[in-house]
Amino acid sequence: MTTKFTNTRRNDNAEIGIIGMGEMGRLYAKYISTAGWRVNACDKPENFEKLRKEYSESSINILENGHLVSRRSDYVIYSVEAEHIDSIVQRYAPSTKIGAIAGGQTSCKTPEITAFEKYLPNDVDIVSCHSLHGPSIDPKGESLVVIKHRASEKNFNLAKEILSCLGSEMVFLSAREHDRITADTQAATHAAFLSMGVAWQANDQFPWEVSRYAGGIENIKINITMRLFSNKWHVYAGVAIMNPSAREQIKQYAKSVTELFKLMTEGKSQEFGDRIRSAGKAVFRDATQSMLLLDEVLDKFSLGRVPSEGNLPNSHLSLLAMVDCWWKMGIVPYNHMICSTPLFRLWLGTTEYLFRQPKLLEECINVAMNDTTFRSDDLEFTFAARGWSDCVAFADFESYRKRFEVIQNYFEPRFPEAIQVGNEMIRTIFAMTHSESS
Repeated sequence: MTTKFTNTRRNDNAEIGIIGMGEMGRLYAKYISTAGWRVNACDKPENFEKLRKEYSESSINILENGHLVSRRSDYVIYSVEAEHIDSIVQRYAPSTKIGAIAGGQTSCKTPEITAFEKYLPNDVDIVSCHSLHGPSIDPKGESLVVIKHRASEKNFNLAKEILSCLGSEMVFLSAREHDRITADTQAATHAAFLSMGVAWQANDQFPWEVSRYAGGIENIKINITMRLFSNKWHVYAGVAIMNPSAREQIKQYAKSVTELFKLMTEGKSQEFGDRIRSAGKAVFRDATQSMLLLDEVLDKFSLGRVPSEGNLPNSHLSLLAMVDCWWKMGIVPYNHMICSTPLFRLWLGTTEYLFRQPKLLEECINVAMNDTTFRSDDLEFTFAARGWSDCVAFADFESYRKRFEVIQNYFEPRFPEAIQVGNEMIRTIFAMTHSESS
């Protein structure tokens, strides 16, 4: 169920608390304060003076800690890393004022709700949320999950009224439903792009400087990979490690990559082709609408120079494995479009572009089996996918961080150029894919 709300400001005296002033916390503080609400916010103690000076001329009231935020706010939103939600809620929950609402903005709701139930006083209601987009995306028209875990109608309406200032489409789910859908739309998608970054770094490549990675689908791969690695590592680690459904998907994605690569190296053309076609038929059997991506859009936003002879055929192991993963997990990606991230819509459009064009798919299968141009890249990609899966399986945040930051540091000098082109591409494609899926 989705609904758009218009802020009628029936509760002018309500104060909103933001615990955690990272990028999403800042986004929420900005929109809520601009709508006229009083915002009380805090971050880590060592950031207090810096934030106080930064917001000294704004209506956002920077306080020293979450106790001071909680004791005076009618709706407290925890915008912190999923890894730390339990300890932070434990610290500040007892200071929540009687009759107030508490909620979180983490990407994994099961541990968040567990922390609220464990530490919040019984006289505090729980209404959580999750904006399904990054901080650089305009929230207007994007999906906003709202979770009424325990709340009176009065407090639930207040929470919706406050959140309506984002201009997003509200999707009402339970915590369990949220985590299942988040896994379906984000987990393996992130793993695919993160694995591309590892593979390119392992081969010491800036892919847009290599002619075989110029144009077409390669633009999507490159631009989104750069976008992911320009963000904070914990954004992806939280989704992957703390969501049990996500862990299973990442495990299956690594398995799909490995099994397909083995078929390629063993020369089992018939088995490989049959498996790919079966996966495509299962995943795209109900896809009757026009495709989300077009050639002219794919070719427009390139960091490199497209060769005069055109795009070089690619095995596209990352895409083949994605559809194989969806097939093995019984996922129909179109089912969650109303609750999808912009990145997922883009990735779905890319896989659809490959699988719904029989000639292009057959060319891809042929290259995978008979052309070794991309074989070393596919080998490194396979290692990378299994590496990310191991980090997630062992719930190893530190290994995840170190692995992520090695690749981030490698590509960092090229982020400004890549992000400029990538943002333009994403704005164009997001508008197309969102209108198609609405």
